[in-house]
This record gives sequence, C-alpha cells and structure tokens, in this order.
Amino acid sequence: MTNTDFTPALGRFAPVRFYDAVVGAVTRERVWRGLLVARVAPRAGELVVDVGCGTGTLALLLKRAQPEGRFIGVDPDPRVLARARRKSAGVDVEWRVGMGAGLATMPEAGTVDAVVSSLVLHQCPMAVKRAILTSMFAVLRPGGRLVIADYGLQRTRLSRLAFRLVQFADGVRDTQPNADGVLPELISEAGFQDVREDDVLRTVTGSISLYTARRAGRRGNPGEIPTTAGPLPALSGNDLEQSSFTVNSAFSRCTGS
Repeated sequence: MTNTDFTPALGRFAPVRFYDAVVGAVTRERVWRGLLVARVAPRAGELVVDVGCGTGTLALLLKRAQPEGRFIGVDPDPRVLARARRKSAGVDVEWRVGMGAGLATMPEAGTVDAVVSSLVLHQCPMAVKRAILTSMFAVLRPGGRLVIADYGLQRTRLSRLAFRLVQFADGVRDTQPNADGVLPELISEAGFQDVREDDVLRTVTGSISLYTARRAGRRGNPGEIPTTAGPLPALSGNDLEQSSFTVNSAFSRCTGS
C-alpha cells in the first residue's frame, strides 16, 4: 500500500475542506472526543501518536489537555495535514505523512506511551485494519496503551439504519465488519491485552464505541511481559465531567470554528 492508496477522510461524501463541519454535525464529536481525551489521560513527558489524525483536532485537544506531552499526528493525506498545520499555528504538535500500517518504521517505535485513533478503522479493508492494529502494537512501549474511537457494533435496527449513511460514504465492504462488532477481536489478535469497549455513543450516523487496551509489560524492560499490568483505570463521573469541561473550552480553537 502506498501513500496514495487510502480512503479520503470523508470518503465519497464531501471534499476534505468540509471534514470538520460534517464530523461535528453528525457524530456528536465534542462528546466522544472528550471521552477519548479522558481515557488517554496523557501525562507530562509522555509521547502520544494519533494514527489517521486527519485535520488534527484530536491531537490538538490532547496537547491542550497536557501541554508538557509530546504529540505526533500521522496521516497519509497531505491535504488534511495541511489543514492540521494551519489549525495548529503556535502549538507544538508534529505532523507526519505516513500510513497507519507503517508505524514500526518511525524512529520512536517501541517508545510510544499511547496510540490513539478516531474514525479510521471503519474505512479500511479487513487486511488493512489488521495491519494498522499490528503496527500500533509494534510502536508502543511495553505497558503502552491504546484508545480508539470508531464505529463499532451496531446493536439496534435504528443504529444499523443510521449507519447506512457511513456506508454510502465509505462503502459497505470495508465498514460492515465494524458494524458486526469485529474490532475487539482484531485488537486482541494484534497482541493487546485488557481489551474493553468502555463507551457507546448513539449518533445520527450509528453508534460510536470507545475501545481501550494495552500492550503487556513494564517500561524499562522490553523483554519482560508480565500479566499483572491490569486494565486501564475506570473513569468516575467527576473525571468525565472535568474532561468534558476541558474539551468544550478548547474545542473551538482546535477545530478552527
């Protein structure tokens, strides 16, 4: 797969320049991005990679949540990265052209503290979904964590009907496995432990799920793979409320709206 062999951010639906407006209008973006930031909970000095970063909204929100962290956005589309760079003027986030399946070639491979991705995997063929998740696993340090927000299992007739809009834009063949609930199985197959679907958010385009997982092991000894790391901590109502406040206060700056 080359850097030109990918599904555009809005598929067949609209040009890239409309991405932020469309996603904001039809996916309850503020809510799930707030939940995602809370579940990543970046700490000072950590390195976080946003895979398929698009126009950069998530990476910028994470940077504002933790100014002392290092954040890298990776996307195969130079057009969306150009928008990300314009939105991030004066903010220290790195933007790189690259495929999600090629993360293992990054100089930082094996040292990344967290990998995040939003609304990417549903657009990809099954082989590419697997390749990206395997690549995410490879780039993380032992003990590193994974947080994904994407269309997951569509549990009701209404959500399956709503999801047809996504399938119109991105095609049925690539999106249907997500609607059938394949992501937790694929995340586990890639080697991750403690795979969980932590949140399910209903939208007018179907339900979006937040998945968390981790690579086993502890920082400082890549050869050690203990099984005592445990799942990512659960979030309290106060955690989510504080995250929602932080994200909403920064959202307009990050989206350029």
